[in-house]
Amino acid sequence: MDESAEVARLLDILGNRNRRRIIELLRQKPCFVTEISDTLVLSPKAVIDHLQMMEREEILSCEMDDRRRKYYYLAHDILVDVSLKELRMDLPLTGEDTRKNDQLKKTVAMLARMIRAHDQILANLEQVNHDIETKINDLARIHNDLFKSDGELSVVIALSHQPLTAAELEQVTELPKTSLVEILKQFERRGIIKREKERYTLRGVHAE
Repeated sequence: MDESAEVARLLDILGNRNRRRIIELLRQKPCFVTEISDTLVLSPKAVIDHLQMMEREEILSCEMDDRRRKYYYLAHDILVDVSLKELRMDLPLTGEDTRKNDQLKKTVAMLARMIRAHDQILANLEQVNHDIETKINDLARIHNDLFKSDGELSVVIALSHQPLTAAELEQVTELPKTSLVEILKQFERRGIIKREKERYTLRGVHAE
């Protein structure tokens, strides 16, 4: 891969604010999916998508601990030095050049406003995600008589974000496959979840 293509690839990765936040977190220490999700207030599924993308790009690596939980760490750090240098040209500007310069300034100003709006939307979204997580945990404590174990509770919390496959649930909850399969069977019998194609989703009052 030539240098320009490599730079374009890295800029594409760093263009996502949450991927930058994950990289900053992993600079401090290796983390499990749940640690990243809780610390950055992101849904486990979104975290997994970002981790898998950066793992494919060989930025991250992962290992299993003695409890067969997968944790991620930086395999190759990203250090990007971006600077702006004013180019001065002594050639006289024509009317067309002046018009293009004015248009460029307006475009850059609009881009700056869009970036600020984008960051504000992300900040608001993070707060909403945090409020959702708080409400989920509150409801889980109130209705803890419905759940026989922390594993059952973690499955319900994971599915409250969005429908997931068994493989995705196994990665998000970090439950052993045999335990997860048994929980899913029990939940289906109790009418807590339903399976549509390969994905599980909450149903009835549990989804409200």
